Amino acid sequence: MLTTPLAPYLHWAKTRETPLLDLAGSNLLHCTMDELPGAREALDLSTPSGDGYQPLVQAIADRYGTTSDRVTTAPGCSGANFVAIAALVGAGDDVLVEQPTYDPLLGVCRLMGASIRRFSRRFDAGYAIDADEVRTLITPRTRLVIISRPHNPTGAIVPDATLVDIGRLAAAVGAWVLVDEVYLDAANLTAEGRTGHTPAAGLDGPFISTSSLTKSYGLAGLRCGWAVAPKEISERLRRTRDLVDVVSSAPSDRLSALAFGLRDRLGERAKALLGQNTAIMRDFLAVHSQLEVALPPRTSVTFPRLTATADAGPFVERLLREEGVAVAPGRFFDAPAHFRISLAGQTDVLRDGLARLGRALARPTG
Repeated sequence: MLTTPLAPYLHWAKTRETPLLDLAGSNLLHCTMDELPGAREALDLSTPSGDGYQPLVQAIADRYGTTSDRVTTAPGCSGANFVAIAALVGAGDDVLVEQPTYDPLLGVCRLMGASIRRFSRRFDAGYAIDADEVRTLITPRTRLVIISRPHNPTGAIVPDATLVDIGRLAAAVGAWVLVDEVYLDAANLTAEGRTGHTPAAGLDGPFISTSSLTKSYGLAGLRCGWAVAPKEISERLRRTRDLVDVVSSAPSDRLSALAFGLRDRLGERAKALLGQNTAIMRDFLAVHSQLEVALPPRTSVTFPRLTATADAGPFVERLLREEGVAVAPGRFFDAPAHFRISLAGQTDVLRDGLARLGRALARPTG
């Protein structure tokens, strides 16, 4: 019997009190039905059973420039991560996971009975991954290396070349590299003239890309997630999904397929929102020296460090109690001096929340 949550952050996120201003989540501001033209007409309670709704599977394959036999659909990116880890990892296997990380990734590994080893993503290195450190940790028992890209919680993006190096290390021992890319489209949309990053599944190596329509397109309610992997691994993922939810919700699949046809439109919506919100956050950080970040915010989340303390937890609690503003405590990401701020919601809420955060920073502690 489980006595403690396998994913403490998600338990906290689901059971915490409702704040006046919520900057703790990270889903992109949800779309309305009117922002998804054709949604009402697309609704239907039935779809053919099988390994995914084929119009949706093909749309995902087209998005990645690959074939449909490399695509596995799942209930959100979290579902895709669960299926991938469950398909590839067993009791006693070694799994290498970045630190800090999104804790449900650790939770699934624990559930599978894996031995978890951590490689560091350090503030003073801009949260880059050191492939040489991964080399020292990887062994013939390693079955999986887990990375988020952009990094959750900091937003840092691993360069393609570093991923390829890690892929070579994994391939040498027969391991796979799972790359949670749920924020990648949002980061590419707000790239400000920089070259967009290639999904890991498009690189040469033993890569599995997972993502969803949630963080970049404002469609969390559809729970549309997927994994893109080599054909033989995709078959293992699909057979593992048989044990989870068998088939997806028909209305969700139909609306998700419709959403892929509107991806450019939804992307422009996300680009406008995130562009404005990241600029507001950069301006805020420029005038509040009590907070420091390793890199300027460029996507849906940022992860400032409170300079005056090694534990920002009491400040986070005071911010909620005195100002009604919720942020995600850094302790859930192995970084207690930090807290995560969402930049993916309503701009007015962000402005108000940051104004209140500024007031809290200006007050003496005691």
